Parts: sequence; C-alpha cells; structure tokens
Amino acid sequence: MIELYTWPTPNGQKIHIMLEETGLPYTVHPVNIGAGEQFAPDFLEISPNNKMPAIVDTEGPDGAPISIFESGAILMYLGEKTGRFFPQAPRQRWTVVQWVMFQMASVGPMFGQRGHFRNYAKEKLAYPLERYSNEARRICGVMDRRLGEAKFLAGDEYTIADIACYPWLVSYKNGEGPVGEFANLSRWMDVIAARPATERGMKVLAERRRQGPISEKERAILFGQEQYARR
Repeated sequence: MIELYTWPTPNGQKIHIMLEETGLPYTVHPVNIGAGEQFAPDFLEISPNNKMPAIVDTEGPDGAPISIFESGAILMYLGEKTGRFFPQAPRQRWTVVQWVMFQMASVGPMFGQRGHFRNYAKEKLAYPLERYSNEARRICGVMDRRLGEAKFLAGDEYTIADIACYPWLVSYKNGEGPVGEFANLSRWMDVIAARPATERGMKVLAERRRQGPISEKERAILFGQEQYARR
C-alpha cells in the first residue's frame, strides 16, 4: 500500500497521475499547506524539507516500509517498483532522467516563480514578472522543439518525464500562459489529457483547491515567517 501525503498542486498531481496509471493501491492523506500541516513533526519525519508530496510504501524494496520525498524521486521509485513508464535500457532510461531533471530544475521553479509574482506578490513588480514570464515561454519553446522530434519528451513512449511536466503545463495554461502558440506542446497536452488515468489523477483532492484570494494567515505560512522558521 502507498500512503500518499499530498495536496492538489502540480507536484502533487504528478504523483496522483502516476499512481492512477500504475494501478497501485494508495491512500490519500491531505496535507493542507495553507494551514501549515506540512510543518507537523510527523510529516517532517517523512519529508524533512516540509514539502509535499511524499509517500510511505508499506512494502518497500526489502519488504519493510520506506518513505520517499521529492516528487521526481517518487516518480522514479514508483516507476522502478512497477516496471512502468521508466525504461530499463540504459540509453532510454537516461533520456527519461534528463527530462525529469529538466522539469525539476527548470519547469517547476520557473513556472512557480512566474505564478508567485503574478498571483501572490503584494507588489506587482515589472522586473520579476518579465523575467519569469520570458523564462517560462523559453522553456515552452524547448519542449515544443523536442516534441517536434518525438511523440513524447523521452521518445516514442509515454514516461514519467511526461507525467512530471504535464500538471505544470496545465497550471501555466490556466494562468494564461501562451501555450497555444506552441503547436507541438499543445498536441502533447491534448494526448496526455485524453488518458483516463490523467483525468482521474487531476481530480484527486481537486475540491480542496483554494478558491479566491490568499489570506494573510496563508501568506505568512506559505511565504512568511512560518515558512522560514527553523525546525
């Protein structure tokens, strides 16, 4: 059984989709990041960086429970465990790993900063808005070029690289990111959206997504002194 600690963010949605794709049994434990539940001592034992998602596999590689944090690592672990969406052949595997790292190092951080300065910053400063919007568009161009060469990011087969990136592109598009100008990227998004496991995964905890503006309490927890307190 996979014990899944998550919230309906792009990083959480990656794991929701992967679990739905693989058919592994899992139990959802919501971690309300706006309420500060990510700082609970029990959760920090699983995810020391106080970030979700995280998992506990009650039947780890040696039969004993194992906890995994960082969404890219979780995708690799689940791919290894099930033998799905993470190829064994070295050349193919390393292609997948590169594109997962691309998501972790570029797509997530840059799209996340764009969203932060657009939606959460108290002051709408021109410089960060321009910088992160330009970088997000550049990253879309990198993906679009790659998807003009191959059906999926790591080649002809759907892999954890696609699962890692897709929820971030949905969030970017929903935030008025100009996805439509990238024909190959748009085609790829449509193909992934049509997968039944994608639809199911994106619905996990969807009713818990924040509606309306962020409160000052949430701001302090997510971006203020609560977030930066030493633990």
